[in-house]
Amino acid sequence: MIVLPGLMLAFMLAMLDNFIVGTAMPRIVTDLGGISHLSWVVTAYVLGTTVSTPIWGKVGDMYGRKGIFIASIVGFLAGSALSGAAQTMNQLIAFRAIQGLFAGGLAVNALAIIGDLVPPRERGRYQGIMASVMSLAMVAGPLAGGFITDHLDWRWAFYVNLPLGAIALFFIWTRLHLPKLRTKHRIDWSGAGVLAVGITALVLITTWGGNDYPWNSGHIYTLVVIAVVSLVAFVYIERRAAEPVIPLNLFRNRNFSLVSVIGFLVGFAMFGAISFLPLYQQKVQGASATNSGLLLLPMMAGLLVTSLIAGQTITRTGRYRAFPIVGGIGMVAGMILLSTMNEHTTKLQTSLWMIVLGLGMGCLMQVTMLIAQNSVEQKDMGVASSATTFFRSIGGSFGVALAGAILNNRAYNDILHSLGKAAADAFKSGAAEATGPTAAKLPPQYVHALADGISQVFFWSIFVALLVPLLAFFVQHVTLRGRPNPEAPKDDAEPEPAEMVTAFE
Repeated sequence: MIVLPGLMLAFMLAMLDNFIVGTAMPRIVTDLGGISHLSWVVTAYVLGTTVSTPIWGKVGDMYGRKGIFIASIVGFLAGSALSGAAQTMNQLIAFRAIQGLFAGGLAVNALAIIGDLVPPRERGRYQGIMASVMSLAMVAGPLAGGFITDHLDWRWAFYVNLPLGAIALFFIWTRLHLPKLRTKHRIDWSGAGVLAVGITALVLITTWGGNDYPWNSGHIYTLVVIAVVSLVAFVYIERRAAEPVIPLNLFRNRNFSLVSVIGFLVGFAMFGAISFLPLYQQKVQGASATNSGLLLLPMMAGLLVTSLIAGQTITRTGRYRAFPIVGGIGMVAGMILLSTMNEHTTKLQTSLWMIVLGLGMGCLMQVTMLIAQNSVEQKDMGVASSATTFFRSIGGSFGVALAGAILNNRAYNDILHSLGKAAADAFKSGAAEATGPTAAKLPPQYVHALADGISQVFFWSIFVALLVPLLAFFVQHVTLRGRPNPEAPKDDAEPEPAEMVTAFE
């Protein structure tokens, strides 16, 4: 509890910078220009985080979590200061990439440190708290970004990290004491390199495909070939590496493999769908940018409540298997409800349906991390944490790209049939934005097209979400390491370490 505020602040910084920049984008373009490269301000951060996530976990396992975590905080603060001082768009993109590289270390090592300090049996309550931090960041990010941009300067969207990061650094430096674990200090640079190339290619495919380049273009085909060759090479290298970045033997464990796939699906369905809720609230329901952040509060409240309840229940009973099943069902129910939205749906209805989705998500976000960490030995805690975060991030990247393609295609066809090709092309090029940011200023045909396209995003997300409770059903209950539960049946008694390894394998 002494070190938890520092972990929460560091984790908050990594999550906050995913959302705080969006509302500052128009002002950034006004000051720096380079509107054609605007998407790279976000993509550079996501790419840096995704590429570095598996590597940070492994390096933390090898060299000690505290020193690596401190280095991540310092590097992130340096990237924040540089981003705030950027004078050109290219500089800002480069500095955002630096931020992202170190943000991967913040997120992964914060969760891995909890794994080091707290046995799995007690871990649920603390990971529930971290889930609430993620919820807060998703709401506070757009609100803080809008307030800072309107009342200060867009550069303070980055400078605000400096005092918060300094406080986190103080807590970690003075209060964090971890057990000393000796491992071989050898980094698999070749494996890390080809993994970085493969991940970069995958992120670029999902970012460029259907936007900057057609899906059937030579650029996308080239990236697909690079991604496939790099990932095949990665598997080949990892099978022979003395200290692999991601030990492939972990995937022999049934629970670890299942929650990795579940994490990918959750990221795919959740981030792909949620990314377009603010667009619906602003363009269809007429909310302002700031208010659209507030309108996400019902979903975040649902996520927060179930995260805390799940954490406390797991700590008290030692049982966790039901939560991903129930969470998957709740997620499917939320997607079904949100798929019925149209231009006449009220804000109250949308809020109620978001609560259902949030309740389902709260049973999934941190419980999957707990299951993954309980499936590995202590020396692989960082790898398990980073792998779970990595698969969720990759799923989210693919989900956002596919959801965007569904929305654009459906809306384009609707406008094509109602207003003709010229209007549809204007919508596709973004010229429709010139008519105004709210539903009151958009032509009704545009409002209908956006509502229809966004509802289709949720409709197709249902089929991905359905796989989550199905796979979660096959998760086996393995007793959580930690204090025994006196009320547990005898056959669930905590095994000795040798028996535990057998159970895992």
